[in-house]
Amino acid sequence: MTKPRIPETDHGIQGEVTVAHYDQMQRRLRDRGWIETRALLQSGITRGHALEIGPGPGYLGLEWLKLTQGTTLTGLDISPDMQALATRNAQTYGLAGRAQYQPGSCDNLPFADNTFDAVFSNGSLHEWATPCRAFDEIWRVLKPGGLYFISDLRRDMSRVIRAFLWISVQPASIRPWLLTSIDAAYTAQELSSLSEETLLNHAGISADAFGVSFSGVKRI
Repeated sequence: MTKPRIPETDHGIQGEVTVAHYDQMQRRLRDRGWIETRALLQSGITRGHALEIGPGPGYLGLEWLKLTQGTTLTGLDISPDMQALATRNAQTYGLAGRAQYQPGSCDNLPFADNTFDAVFSNGSLHEWATPCRAFDEIWRVLKPGGLYFISDLRRDMSRVIRAFLWISVQPASIRPWLLTSIDAAYTAQELSSLSEETLLNHAGISADAFGVSFSGVKRI
């Protein structure tokens, strides 16, 4: 039986030491090809101006920029520390001219209607205080026909996968954060129920051993 969901902080990851350790973990995942770049591209998000919600250190969006042509990225993170880190990482990638980051909340996106060609996020959904409101905000800022792709861990992953992630995550200081993130994550069924209450009610939802994804197109 799946344990009840335990909500996690909605303040993001902050503090110099914690942010540095999280960056180290994410770089390791990137270098091993374990971030969602391939799934993001397979969702059809390959062009235009994209919004990334909760980019953290920014590696998913920066890898996406590397693999696409003529694209630009705006990253929105509730943590100013993560925003600053992603800005530095964009400079390291040589992509500062195509990526900009700013603080803000997914519950009240600070953008006009019909602004973005795409919206994506990985690993932050479980922290969203009001996901249904955030889904409606995503719909609002997308252009008609714009694409979205939201992915995260799944709370009902097997004990074997959970143990594998525990062992794989480095540095070890991040492991307690991993467990709270899993405990706060949604199952595919829960995500489907949430989406039905929002303007993204035509989303396609899929799951693998590690996580769930939520994708589709803005329909008018």
